[in-house]
Amino acid sequence: MRFSVYQVSRRGGREKNEDRMGYCYTRDAGLFALADGMGGHPEGEVASQLTLQTMALQFQRDAKPGLPDPSAYLADAVLAAHHQLLRYSADKGLPDTPRSTVVASVIQGNKCFWAHCGDSRLYLVRGGKLVARTRDHSYSELQDALGRMTPAGERFNRNVLFTCLGSPGKPMVDLHGPMVLEPGDRLLLCSDGLWGTVADDIITEQLAARAITDSVPELVELALRNGGPRCDNVTALAVEWEGADEAEDDGQESESLSTQQLGDDEFASTIQSPATAERPQELDEAEIERSVREIQDAIQQRTAKQKKS
Repeated sequence: MRFSVYQVSRRGGREKNEDRMGYCYTRDAGLFALADGMGGHPEGEVASQLTLQTMALQFQRDAKPGLPDPSAYLADAVLAAHHQLLRYSADKGLPDTPRSTVVASVIQGNKCFWAHCGDSRLYLVRGGKLVARTRDHSYSELQDALGRMTPAGERFNRNVLFTCLGSPGKPMVDLHGPMVLEPGDRLLLCSDGLWGTVADDIITEQLAARAITDSVPELVELALRNGGPRCDNVTALAVEWEGADEAEDDGQESESLSTQQLGDDEFASTIQSPATAERPQELDEAEIERSVREIQDAIQQRTAKQKKS
């Protein structure tokens, strides 16, 4: 597989950033995920980090190098993350369980699958058009889907969710796919800090008009400006799909990632392993970019060695 990826997270006007995002991949499959720890409950940053860690560990275990059933993996991994939050709360003796939303996508071959719980979103843009978007598990989105008029005073309750990870009941998880990808397709995973102040048509227009390395940071800055001093955290992870097969080497420098040179059991990830830290830590843009560069450099070095041999 060959794809380009760009991710960024900004704190906004909140005391701390409880959003997390990251991706990991084998030779034949990639996982892209974003979680938003929920305010009003303890340790939101722990909830979002544990969610990504759990999904990444299960991906690493199951993708050898492809997933037997990507949709089943997504359903199982999201539910496993939910149970991990419940166990964490019980082990720590917390009065309430940390909670998180999540949106995740698996790309395998030339097919895309995705799942979400809560109001973190996925957008799929093709040829300048929005061809898919997740529907939030919120009261206002439910009213819109049913074609009912929401009273004006209740529109401010858009963040009230009826399901999430870490809740007492079993979470609702929406699954979609497979959708066959075409070169140039762009996926955007984002927290509500972005879509809450930037309309879908603007998101679509920006993603279609410019490279993701330009459009995504501009969208994030636009969300921060529109949100003002009390803006929510704004987090986005974007992927541009370039193809399932290895493109011919034209001798030009490229920022895209190729998984072709990975072995059957090799695995690359920007998601922090739980083995490296007992408690999740704040990740800033420099750390994220450094992780991405390290993965890119490792693949490029491996490719260069194989070409020489």
